Amino acid sequence: MISRIVKRIANTPYARKAVEEKADLTAFKERPSARILLGVFLIAFSYVIGWPAVSALTGLAVYLREPLVAVVGGPLAYGLSHLVFMAGMYLAGAKYSAIFLRWATRVAVEKLVKKYAG
Repeated sequence: MISRIVKRIANTPYARKAVEEKADLTAFKERPSARILLGVFLIAFSYVIGWPAVSALTGLAVYLREPLVAVVGGPLAYGLSHLVFMAGMYLAGAKYSAIFLRWATRVAVEKLVKKYAG
């Protein structure tokens, strides 16, 4: 059953093309623009202000015995981190995401085919 699923995935046009063209990460060798660097920084920063901020607000709420700090602050902090992430993705652009996704697809399909449909 797993081998049938792997074969179906490997036969999709996207996966087949990624494997045939030997999708790689050579595009990441060129020097990124300031916009892309800012986008990547914002994406990384969104992880810093996401769950860690929610956890800190929860701890503060327990310490202060004021549950509204976590109830209101947690979703606000998480929402802010999501907006920062989206801004980073917008600035970094879809180009590098698409390149990475094609490479990841090729690697995953090759490993799955070798293991299950070999």
